[in-house]
Formats: sequence, structure tokens, C-alpha cells
Amino acid sequence: VQLQASGGGLVQAGGSLKLSCAASGLTFSSYSTGWFRQAPGKEREFVAAISLSGRDTYYADSVKGRFTISRDNAKNSVSLQMNSLKPEDTAVYYCATRAAVVPDSEAKKYLNWGQGTLVTVSS
Repeated sequence: VQLQASGGGLVQAGGSLKLSCAASGLTFSSYSTGWFRQAPGKEREFVAAISLSGRDTYYADSVKGRFTISRDNAKNSVSLQMNSLKPEDTAVYYCATRAAVVPDSEAKKYLNWGQGTLVTVSS
């Protein structure tokens, strides 16, 4: 199983970025998917998740209304559209999959992880 995250970069506060995660080696439509992030010196935290059908989405309070998660099972991919970015959004962002219908906000519930992509938001 491979998860390849991309799309990170440097952006000014208030700007936007779109992260993508390409999955291979698994039946992607059978896995719910989540995005997590880890800032320097902090623990990994939940950002957003989407059910395996894409019908249900979940967000951390800190990103609700600014970030949108979506998936394309035909392309084995999940995306995270991030708008109105803030300096506190700076972190390495990881995508992860869980073999369950409903995703979870706990990182330990996810089996497969991508390598992460760095998002830096300047003030």
C-alpha cells in the first residue's frame, strides 16, 4: 500500500492550497480516509476525514468552514482544499486510510499513512 501526498508549499496568510493524496495497492473505495497534521514540537492532530463513499465528512473545529475534504474513488485519490490559511495551519500534513465505513479522528485507528507534505503559512 502506498499513499503519496502532494500539494504542500509556502503561502501567505489568507491564501489557499489544495493537497492531494494518491493511493495504490489497495481497493481505495473500501477505505475511509483522513488528513492529519503535525506541527513542530506538537503531536499529530486530526484535520478532516471522509467516509469511503464520500457522503460523510468530518472536520476538526479549527478548520471547519475553511477546509474541504473530498475523494474520487475512480482515481484512487483524496483531496484537501484549504482556504483562508492561517500561520497556525503550518505543519506537515499526512493522509491516512482506515478499513472501515466510517472514519475516525484518532490517528491510531488508521493503518496506512503517506509520507507527508509540508504546508507553511507566513504571516
